[in-house]
Amino acid sequence: MSEPVRLTSLAHGGGCGCKLAPAVLREILSKTPAAAVFPNLMVGTETSDDAAVWRLNDQQALVATTDFFMPVVDDPFDFGRIAATNALSDVYAMGATPIFALALVGMPVDRLPVETIQQILAGGASVCAAAGVPIAGGHSIDSVEPIYGLVALGLVHPDRVLTNRGAKAGDVLILTKALGVGILSAAFKQEKMPAGGYEAMIASTTRLNTVGAALSETPGVHAVTDVTGFGLLGHLLEMCRGAGLAAEIDAGAPALLTGVEALATGGVRTGASTRNWASYGEAVCLPDGFPDWRRDILCDPQTSGGLLIAVAADRADAVLAQVLAAGFDASRTVGRLVTGAPEVRVLAG
Repeated sequence: MSEPVRLTSLAHGGGCGCKLAPAVLREILSKTPAAAVFPNLMVGTETSDDAAVWRLNDQQALVATTDFFMPVVDDPFDFGRIAATNALSDVYAMGATPIFALALVGMPVDRLPVETIQQILAGGASVCAAAGVPIAGGHSIDSVEPIYGLVALGLVHPDRVLTNRGAKAGDVLILTKALGVGILSAAFKQEKMPAGGYEAMIASTTRLNTVGAALSETPGVHAVTDVTGFGLLGHLLEMCRGAGLAAEIDAGAPALLTGVEALATGGVRTGASTRNWASYGEAVCLPDGFPDWRRDILCDPQTSGGLLIAVAADRADAVLAQVLAAGFDASRTVGRLVTGAPEVRVLAG
């Protein structure tokens, strides 16, 4: 009997590390014609937010997003779970509650058994079931690399939409998940995964960011975004640009997944972290002598990463306690927003 095909061997990249580099994406979008003015379009492409938002009426706004990628692991059920969790995260990041999803499926049907594809879809369906939403349809194609994800739709009150542009000077920054998914996925492909690393990666990437819906009703929360393919620095920089502020971040503050520091100091990194730094490094101030491995962690692409929350300083302790109580044990206060031109200032920490 032949050995089963490794899903990751069929893809040139994996997870949110597949995203176009920020600089490439900006160049592409710079030539895209501006959309006509639609009074009910509350959030569009202006600040690279997590999802689009359309006002339905005085009580409801529709949040719409799509996300898909290639395998970051070989287990098909886990791949489906990770991809679905990641797609739903954009809905939660806007403060919304998902209502249903559509599946996006591209599979090399000549190389993958039907049973493997079924397991990928079953993994995604299990996550949606946990979120209380159906997968109500979708679209599939025959592709050279395995691709899976969702179109995700949710609802939120128009006055409680959370965006990445509402931060205020003096806000405290809270990150709800540990960093290092990209580094662990690279170690997995290189067969260097440390003991406990795979389990930690799966637990993090399949943890639904459901707390985002509650944050939309939490006093003092001004802005939220989820940290995915552009890494912590990249998504924080988008928040800074949206609000017209600078950020200071303590490099040692974010929690790290099992084994990540040892892997990073040993030279394990993703190509996406290098592309990320090349795309936005000019807007990041690093302290003298800051080691490359620490920079790599801050640029590391996070597949199904945590929420980055900007909250008023006098409410920060309460919000941190709220997300910890919701089960996000790796939540940490990681920095703050300050007056200044949009940039990120990294403190040695």
